[in-house]
Amino acid sequence: MAVNHSRRKGFRLIRDRLTYGRRIPWRTSRREVKRGRDITWTLRAMPAPEWVVEQWPGSATIIAVRSHGIRDGKPTDETRYYVSSLRTGAKALLRHVRDRWSIENSWHWVRDVALREDGHRYREDNGVQILATLRSLAINALRLDGIWSITEAIAALAHDIKGLLRLLGWQEAAKKQPSG
Repeated sequence: MAVNHSRRKGFRLIRDRLTYGRRIPWRTSRREVKRGRDITWTLRAMPAPEWVVEQWPGSATIIAVRSHGIRDGKPTDETRYYVSSLRTGAKALLRHVRDRWSIENSWHWVRDVALREDGHRYREDNGVQILATLRSLAINALRLDGIWSITEAIAALAHDIKGLLRLLGWQEAAKKQPSG
Protein backbone atom coordinates (compact mmCIF):
# COMPACT_ATOMS: atom_id res chain seq x y z
CA MET A 1 0.00 0.00 0.00
CA ALA A 2 1.35 3.41 -0.93
CA VAL A 3 1.67 5.82 1.99
CA ASN A 4 0.95 9.39 0.98
CA HIS A 5 0.76 12.81 2.56
CA SER A 6 -2.90 12.40 3.54
CA ARG A 7 -1.69 10.32 6.50
CA ARG A 8 0.67 13.07 7.58
CA LYS A 9 2.00 11.64 10.82
CA GLY A 10 2.44 8.09 9.53
CA PHE A 11 4.00 9.36 6.31
CA ARG A 12 6.51 11.57 8.18
CA LEU A 13 7.45 8.80 10.60
CA ILE A 14 8.02 6.26 7.82
CA ARG A 15 9.91 8.80 5.69
CA ASP A 16 12.14 9.79 8.60
CA ARG A 17 12.81 6.19 9.65
CA LEU A 18 13.87 5.21 6.10
CA THR A 19 15.74 8.45 5.37
CA TYR A 20 17.66 9.01 8.59
CA GLY A 21 17.72 5.52 10.09
CA ARG A 22 21.19 4.10 10.58
CA ARG A 23 20.24 0.46 10.22
CA ILE A 24 18.42 -0.17 6.95
CA PRO A 25 18.76 -3.95 6.42
CA TRP A 26 17.43 -4.24 2.86
CA ARG A 27 18.84 -2.18 0.00
CA THR A 28 19.01 -2.70 -3.74
CA SER A 29 19.12 -0.71 -6.97
CA ARG A 30 18.15 -1.31 -10.56
CA ARG A 31 18.75 0.83 -13.62
CA GLU A 32 16.28 1.00 -16.53
CA VAL A 33 17.18 2.52 -19.87
CA LYS A 34 14.27 2.46 -22.33
CA ARG A 35 11.63 4.61 -24.04
CA GLY A 36 13.37 7.92 -23.44
CA ARG A 37 14.12 7.10 -19.81
CA ASP A 38 17.31 6.45 -17.92
CA ILE A 39 16.10 5.84 -14.37
CA THR A 40 17.77 4.25 -11.38
CA TRP A 41 15.37 2.72 -8.86
CA THR A 42 16.77 2.46 -5.32
CA LEU A 43 14.92 0.55 -2.61
CA ARG A 44 15.48 0.88 1.14
CA ALA A 45 13.34 -1.30 3.39
CA MET A 46 13.14 -2.60 6.91
CA PRO A 47 10.80 -4.57 9.15
CA ALA A 48 7.73 -2.55 10.06
CA PRO A 49 8.01 -0.96 13.53
CA GLU A 50 5.36 -1.85 16.09
CA TRP A 51 3.45 1.44 15.64
CA VAL A 52 3.11 0.70 11.88
CA VAL A 53 1.76 -2.78 12.60
CA GLU A 54 -0.76 -1.23 15.00
CA GLN A 55 -1.88 1.32 12.40
CA TRP A 56 -1.85 -1.13 9.45
CA PRO A 57 -2.53 -4.67 10.77
CA GLY A 58 -0.69 -7.34 8.82
CA SER A 59 2.18 -5.03 7.84
CA ALA A 60 5.60 -6.62 7.70
CA THR A 61 7.80 -4.12 5.88
CA ILE A 62 8.16 -0.38 5.31
CA ILE A 63 9.69 0.61 2.00
CA ALA A 64 11.12 3.71 0.33
CA VAL A 65 11.69 3.62 -3.44
CA ARG A 66 13.59 6.49 -5.02
CA SER A 67 13.54 6.94 -8.78
CA HIS A 68 16.07 9.37 -10.14
CA GLY A 69 17.47 10.01 -13.60
CA ILE A 70 16.22 11.40 -16.90
CA ARG A 71 12.66 11.04 -18.23
CA ASP A 72 11.81 12.58 -21.61
CA GLY A 73 14.96 14.71 -21.47
CA LYS A 74 14.11 16.17 -18.06
CA PRO A 75 15.70 15.31 -14.72
CA THR A 76 13.45 13.46 -12.29
CA ASP A 77 13.88 12.57 -8.64
CA GLU A 78 10.96 11.11 -6.67
CA THR A 79 10.70 9.02 -3.54
CA ARG A 80 7.61 6.98 -2.73
CA TYR A 81 6.86 5.15 0.50
CA TYR A 82 5.01 1.88 1.02
CA VAL A 83 3.80 -0.44 3.74
CA SER A 84 3.72 -4.08 2.70
CA SER A 85 2.62 -7.39 4.15
CA LEU A 86 5.28 -9.17 2.07
CA ARG A 87 8.08 -10.92 3.91
CA THR A 88 10.76 -11.18 1.26
CA GLY A 89 14.13 -9.77 0.17
CA ALA A 90 15.04 -6.39 -1.28
CA LYS A 91 15.16 -7.45 -4.95
CA ALA A 92 11.74 -9.09 -4.75
CA LEU A 93 10.29 -6.00 -3.03
CA LEU A 94 11.69 -3.71 -5.74
CA ARG A 95 10.33 -6.00 -8.46
CA HIS A 96 6.93 -5.96 -6.75
CA VAL A 97 6.87 -2.14 -6.57
CA ARG A 98 7.94 -1.86 -10.24
CA ASP A 99 5.26 -4.38 -11.27
CA ARG A 100 2.68 -2.32 -9.40
CA TRP A 101 3.72 0.77 -11.35
CA SER A 102 3.60 -1.05 -14.66
CA ILE A 103 -0.03 -1.93 -13.92
CA GLU A 104 -0.68 1.67 -12.90
CA ASN A 105 0.94 3.02 -16.06
CA SER A 106 -0.56 0.55 -18.52
CA TRP A 107 -4.07 0.40 -17.12
CA HIS A 108 -5.08 3.00 -14.52
CA TRP A 109 -3.19 5.90 -16.10
CA VAL A 110 -4.78 5.18 -19.47
CA ARG A 111 -8.23 5.13 -17.91
CA ASP A 112 -7.62 8.34 -15.93
CA VAL A 113 -5.76 10.42 -18.50
CA ALA A 114 -6.51 9.15 -22.02
CA LEU A 115 -10.14 8.20 -21.34
CA ARG A 116 -10.74 10.89 -18.68
CA GLU A 117 -12.46 8.45 -16.36
CA ASP A 118 -11.91 10.52 -13.20
CA GLY A 119 -13.40 13.62 -14.81
CA HIS A 120 -16.63 11.92 -15.82
CA ARG A 121 -19.58 12.76 -13.59
CA TYR A 122 -22.07 10.09 -14.60
CA ARG A 123 -23.70 8.88 -11.39
CA GLU A 124 -26.63 6.64 -12.34
CA ASP A 125 -26.96 3.31 -10.55
CA ASN A 126 -25.45 1.04 -13.18
CA GLY A 127 -24.18 3.71 -15.59
CA VAL A 128 -20.75 3.85 -13.96
CA GLN A 129 -20.29 0.08 -14.36
CA ILE A 130 -21.51 0.17 -17.98
CA LEU A 131 -19.09 2.98 -18.89
CA ALA A 132 -16.22 1.22 -17.11
CA THR A 133 -16.98 -1.95 -19.10
CA LEU A 134 -17.04 0.01 -22.37
CA ARG A 135 -13.70 1.63 -21.51
CA SER A 136 -12.20 -1.78 -20.74
CA LEU A 137 -13.57 -3.15 -24.01
CA ALA A 138 -12.00 -0.25 -25.93
CA ILE A 139 -8.58 -0.61 -24.25
CA ASN A 140 -8.54 -4.39 -24.71
CA ALA A 141 -9.64 -4.20 -28.37
CA LEU A 142 -6.85 -1.72 -29.12
CA ARG A 143 -4.24 -3.76 -27.25
CA LEU A 144 -5.31 -7.00 -28.96
CA ASP A 145 -4.81 -5.22 -32.28
CA GLY A 146 -1.23 -4.37 -31.23
CA ILE A 147 -1.88 -0.71 -30.42
CA TRP A 148 -0.24 0.45 -27.18
CA SER A 149 -0.65 4.22 -27.42
CA ILE A 150 -4.30 4.61 -26.51
CA THR A 151 -4.10 8.42 -26.93
CA GLU A 152 -2.82 8.08 -30.51
CA ALA A 153 -5.41 5.40 -31.30
CA ILE A 154 -8.24 7.59 -30.03
CA ALA A 155 -7.03 10.46 -32.20
CA ALA A 156 -6.70 8.21 -35.26
CA LEU A 157 -10.01 6.37 -34.84
CA ALA A 158 -12.21 9.09 -33.36
CA HIS A 159 -13.89 9.89 -36.69
CA ASP A 160 -13.20 6.63 -38.54
CA ILE A 161 -16.32 4.49 -38.08
CA LYS A 162 -15.17 1.86 -40.61
CA GLY A 163 -11.79 1.62 -38.86
CA LEU A 164 -13.55 1.14 -35.51
CA LEU A 165 -15.77 -1.58 -36.94
CA ARG A 166 -12.75 -3.34 -38.52
CA LEU A 167 -10.98 -3.19 -35.14
CA LEU A 168 -13.97 -4.95 -33.56
CA GLY A 169 -13.97 -7.61 -36.30
CA TRP A 170 -17.11 -6.47 -38.07
CA GLN A 171 -17.09 -6.73 -41.85
CA GLU A 172 -19.43 -5.05 -44.30
CA ALA A 173 -22.32 -7.28 -45.16
CA ALA A 174 -21.78 -8.97 -48.49
CA LYS A 175 -23.72 -7.27 -51.23
CA LYS A 176 -26.79 -9.24 -52.14
CA GLN A 177 -26.72 -10.80 -55.58
CA PRO A 178 -29.93 -10.31 -57.54
CA SER A 179 -31.79 -13.56 -57.85
CA GLY A 180 -33.27 -14.51 -61.08
